[in-house]
Amino acid sequence: MTSTSVLVQEGSQVAEARRVALGCAAALKLDAESRGKVALVATELATNLMKHGGGGELVVSARHDDLMTAVELLAIDSGPGLSDWERCVGDGYSTSGSPGTGLGAIRRASEAFDGYSRPSKGAVVFARVASHPPATCGSSLELGAVSVPYPGETECGDGWAVMSRPTVLRVLVVDGLGHGVLAADAARAAVKAFQAGLNDTPTASMERIHGALRHTRGAAAAVAEIDVSGGIVTFCGVGNIAGQIASLDGERHLVTHNGTVGHEARRMQLFTYPWQKGSLLLLHSDGLGTHWRASEYPGLLARHPAVAAGVLYRDFRRRRDDVTILVVGPSRQVRRSERSVP
Repeated sequence: MTSTSVLVQEGSQVAEARRVALGCAAALKLDAESRGKVALVATELATNLMKHGGGGELVVSARHDDLMTAVELLAIDSGPGLSDWERCVGDGYSTSGSPGTGLGAIRRASEAFDGYSRPSKGAVVFARVASHPPATCGSSLELGAVSVPYPGETECGDGWAVMSRPTVLRVLVVDGLGHGVLAADAARAAVKAFQAGLNDTPTASMERIHGALRHTRGAAAAVAEIDVSGGIVTFCGVGNIAGQIASLDGERHLVTHNGTVGHEARRMQLFTYPWQKGSLLLLHSDGLGTHWRASEYPGLLARHPAVAAGVLYRDFRRRRDDVTILVVGPSRQVRRSERSVP
């Protein structure tokens, strides 16, 4: 899944945001009702960026993976922020003199909806639209991701994938060397190899990917598996994919080895870490800086993982390479019966 970033700095770009979102819905073959919801959500999010965020960025993703088929949207700004998130998502409240129904309408049209905001620090709002409720992962984990190409490129040299089994979720993040078409070819080969090994351990998965990338330019890659019932994370990484487990107790960085998957990877070593309820697992390519602390974002660990991915993308993207951020954490899915709750 590659995300498309649409800058929304003036009114005409709202239509462009809606067009991109509808293109994703068409590519996924969503039904007419879902396409209508996608259009509404994209329009409202982009309009809110103009009205309340002083302009910003709408990141649109077409997800088709082991967990769901859906259009996901992240509205990201660095504006004045929202002083009271819970009040803002209810109808009738506005900071700009409008009827105050925008966020409420987005919430009702979405399968999942969440956000994070701090005064003077901006806001990130997430919404997902799917034809049917996503499959429930037996592990009760949810995933959020942003994967955006190097500025000016049409293909992203990064990639990610997910595989789900009862109580277990396994994820891959890969960064093809360089950027552009050849890097994207390496990333796609890694994803295909990962998906071929349903019962692989992270180490076996990395060995499989290593073999599949021998005829590409190579990549950095990491595979992590969360076993909720066992309370552990197993991890194997080679190259510059960074891994981190964030909890209320702090951050724990995951160990990777030097090398290039597909060419020279001398050690495929498995590491095991404890997994606490309420933690977030973060994997990202080197298009994202590594110097962030959960303690600097009060309440972020309790938000949807896609919101966390959007916040980190906004604040730590280096903008000189492709960037992929994948975050796994507790499910915060909004059920249809909850959408009318202010």
